[in-house]
This record gives sequence, structure tokens and C-alpha cells, in this order.
Amino acid sequence: MKASAAEGLADAKTRFGKAIEEAKAGAAALKDEAASRAADAKEKAASTASDWQEQAGAYATQAKEKGVELAKVGKTKASDALVTLGQTISGTAETIDEKLGVQYGDYARTAARKVQETAASLESKDFAELGEDLKEAVRKSPAIAVGIAAVAGFALARLFGGSDKSDA
Repeated sequence: MKASAAEGLADAKTRFGKAIEEAKAGAAALKDEAASRAADAKEKAASTASDWQEQAGAYATQAKEKGVELAKVGKTKASDALVTLGQTISGTAETIDEKLGVQYGDYARTAARKVQETAASLESKDFAELGEDLKEAVRKSPAIAVGIAAVAGFALARLFGGSDKSDA
């Protein structure tokens, strides 16, 4: 009976050893499959990221072009508005002469000339020159620049925020 128990034990060890080897082989196969799927997912993610980068680049280019176009239109409108303002001030100079005196009329004519010179300067400069002028103005009077920025920010908020008072 000892021999058959020993044979049974040896047979059980053999079967257990084979089961361990099969489990190791199964684990290796699962590992290889997981690695393959991970590589596929990584490749797909890289491809998708590349596509998104291309789309983002295209949108950035379009936004830049549209921004430049809008800036040019804004510059032209601002210049035209300054010319009109200068003409209006100049046109009222005679009335000011009659009602307040020649000295005040001369102030109006000087102001009109300055406004029209500013309009001409604005129209003749490119955006790089305007940017440098703006930087210089901020360096010379930062408090005024902050005030102008605050007013502009308020105006933009009112313009784009609409009149919806339910947010308040």
C-alpha cells in the first residue's frame, strides 16, 4: 500500500507541476495579449493626439488671420472716427469764437488739429509700431494705462455680457 500511496503522491506532484506550468503559460499569454493591446491603444492615442494637434494648428491659424483682419478693420474705423471728431470740433470753432471768444475757438482748432494728426498717425502705422507706442505710453504713465484698461474691460464686459441681469 505504501507503493501505491507513493505512486499517487508522485502522480499528484506531476499533475500539480503540469498545472503550474499551464498557469505560467496562460499568464505569459495574457501578459503578451495585454502588451499587444496596450501598444495598439498607445498607437491609437498617439494618432488621435496628432490629429487633434493638426486641427488645433489649423484653428489657431484661422483665429490669427481673423484677428488680424478684425484689428485692421478696427484700426480703420478708429482712424475714421477720429477724423470725423476732428472735423466736428473744427466745424464748431467759429461758433465757439462767437459765443466764448477767439481764444477758446483757437483751443478748439488746436484740439481738432491734434485729433486729426492722431488719426493720420494711427492710419499710417502698422501694428508693431502701435504696440511699441502703447508700451511706451504704459511706461510713461502706468496709472493712466491701468485706468484705460479698466474702462475698456468694463466696456467689453458690458458689450459681451449683454443685459442679462439674472446672473447678478
